Amino acid sequence: MDLESNYEIAPTAEFIQSNKFTRVALQFPDELLKDAVRVVSALRAKLRTLRESNAEQNDDAPEVGLFVMADTAYGSCCVDEVGASHVDADAVVHYGHTCLSPTTTLPAFFVFGNTPISVPDCVKNLSHYALPNGRRVLVLFGLDYAHSIENIREKFAEVCGAESEPEVQYANVICTVMNPSKGHKVSNEVQGTSGSLTDNNSFGTVSANTYSIGGLVWKLPEGHKMDDYLLFWIGSNNSAFANIVLTYNGCEIVRYDALECSMVTDLSQQRKILKRRYYLMEKAKDANIVGILVGTLGVAGYLNMIHQMKVLITGAGKKVYTLVMGRPNPAKLANFPECDIFIYVSCAQTALLDSKEYLAPVITPFEAMLAFNRGCQWTGEYVMEFRDLINSSPVESRNFSEEARFSFLKGGYVEDFDQQGNGTEEDKEGALALANATEKVLQLRDNPNSIVNGTAKSGAEFLATRSYQGLDIHYDGSLPEPYFIGRSGRAAGYEDEKNGHEKS
Repeated sequence: MDLESNYEIAPTAEFIQSNKFTRVALQFPDELLKDAVRVVSALRAKLRTLRESNAEQNDDAPEVGLFVMADTAYGSCCVDEVGASHVDADAVVHYGHTCLSPTTTLPAFFVFGNTPISVPDCVKNLSHYALPNGRRVLVLFGLDYAHSIENIREKFAEVCGAESEPEVQYANVICTVMNPSKGHKVSNEVQGTSGSLTDNNSFGTVSANTYSIGGLVWKLPEGHKMDDYLLFWIGSNNSAFANIVLTYNGCEIVRYDALECSMVTDLSQQRKILKRRYYLMEKAKDANIVGILVGTLGVAGYLNMIHQMKVLITGAGKKVYTLVMGRPNPAKLANFPECDIFIYVSCAQTALLDSKEYLAPVITPFEAMLAFNRGCQWTGEYVMEFRDLINSSPVESRNFSEEARFSFLKGGYVEDFDQQGNGTEEDKEGALALANATEKVLQLRDNPNSIVNGTAKSGAEFLATRSYQGLDIHYDGSLPEPYFIGRSGRAAGYEDEKNGHEKS
């Protein structure tokens, strides 16, 4: 496809020129780096043309500095504000797949790309699901197909013709230009498929009938709900689609693969993810040491969520550590074997890590809230966006020191350790008596150790009790030992050694 149109050279140059930016960072994902040099050349040429056309008004306008960012510290779908700050950039131009998470310090311009699609074939498959029985359909899409949605809408209206047009809703792109957020709200422009601009002040559910996910926003008629609609997804099977499947798991979903021009209706593999996530929630309940993985330094509200997770974890009687390591992988997390579970605070489209190869599971903030809030039950609803969870439900400060909890994984009743150490001696004796009674009455026959004892309460205790502790120096007495002079010289030949010539 034409480089000028695919990378939106003209709109990008207009964005830079109109805002008088002098240092702009261009963020490319790995798969688009091959075009970075040509994009920079085309963009510089376009900026030079605009500067010459406005020479009379801006005689002293400086030349714009363009900086290519190749490797991002976190997910490539988020704006890398940390990397842009290293070159003191005024703004960021983000290319390729994005989650449209709000920025905190820098304005951003998004170039989604124009992935080719067969509009007639897409309309034919859409008609197959929408026309029979006048079924309600909601069309969602990957952002790289946003350029074709208006054409699909027009062609579908032509196919319906004189027939009663079925109820088909189309999502809109939230924005292409983003300004830094203030607090948890984001004030941006929502660009509809018709090109009109409306105001939107939140990236979550704006009202009872307005929904937003993965950079898309749509509004349902009054009295309608999401479960009434069939979701028609246009795009590939990527993280954005997985986000849709998990969030709206109560809806019937089909996917149109634009690259293969085919329909995919079997989503059993995607729905199996929910079963594994539920298993990880149960496993998190038995964790004693929890690590919070910082998966972003640019998405607005991440510090609030980290603080909320700390309050939640300590309130559940567990020890918490905060870790900043960029993109997590099994080798990195293996350096923290004392952590029983990790909570990954990141954007919605990078939050789900397949932790089968990890020593400890990695869960999302939503799963942590279900696991560590005593008495909280999962209703099937799933929230991927952590900004929708900030201050959503206050942590109850209940005293569970006298309550044993049943563990489905351990097959018995367990207690949260830190709660045992917060009360008085009388409370401790009462809790101990209750633990002994619970162990005798409720333990399973094949598992006599239902009450967990001897588990590390902190990272320091874990390191002190593991088998290998490094070099230990054992002193026989308390008096200082006399020192002695060691060898001097180089390793190739110490001064007290004879070289090979002297030996010969």
